[in-house]
Amino acid sequence: MTAAPPPFVIALDGPAAAGKSSVGLGAARQLGLRYFDTGLLYRALTLLALARGIDTADSDALTALVGELHVEVDPVGRVWREGRDITDDLQAASVDRAVSAVSAHGAVRLALRPVQRGLIRSPGVVMAGRDIGTVIVPDAPLKIWLNASVAERARRRSAQTGAPFDQVLYGMRRRDQLDASREVAPMARAADAVVVDTDGLSPEAVIARIVSLAVQRGAQPVQ
Repeated sequence: MTAAPPPFVIALDGPAAAGKSSVGLGAARQLGLRYFDTGLLYRALTLLALARGIDTADSDALTALVGELHVEVDPVGRVWREGRDITDDLQAASVDRAVSAVSAHGAVRLALRPVQRGLIRSPGVVMAGRDIGTVIVPDAPLKIWLNASVAERARRRSAQTGAPFDQVLYGMRRRDQLDASREVAPMARAADAVVVDTDGLSPEAVIARIVSLAVQRGAQPVQ
């Protein structure tokens, strides 16, 4: 009997609002893969910490809280906890303000690493985040660095949330700086990642590019 091929993983990294969620899910559907944005795990932990009144600077308490997270992820990347879809709750402004602090703790990232890797199931997954290709799945057959200018990313997030553009732009620049300069797992492109700049491209064009690259690396698109 021929052994089943290992799950095909696309590591989809890049800064916030570069389009990872929309194009990642679109590419996953065309390739018959699961999809998940691992940043939602940090947001789920942040949401739980805020609900419990835990200080986001308390690394030990946050790390212990990982064991109580008990979230499930469906094939299209929505997050469920205790039988309820909490995905929309994870985009709350309070979570936005606190998630970078939570994700900066090395012990928290280490505790969540097996949770992220546990999402890799046959036939494979498009896994989006900031350190998928460098830390979580460094041997992924395809690594994509999805990028866009900070102004374009702020425009997209402003349109999505309704928040003023200038406010979103300021917050995004601040978060980019925090994510790139943190001591633990800073946001960085894997040396062998393919850079896809989404400025001026439609989501469909970006999806087509990712699917084409995946097929070149051995993925089998859905017929």
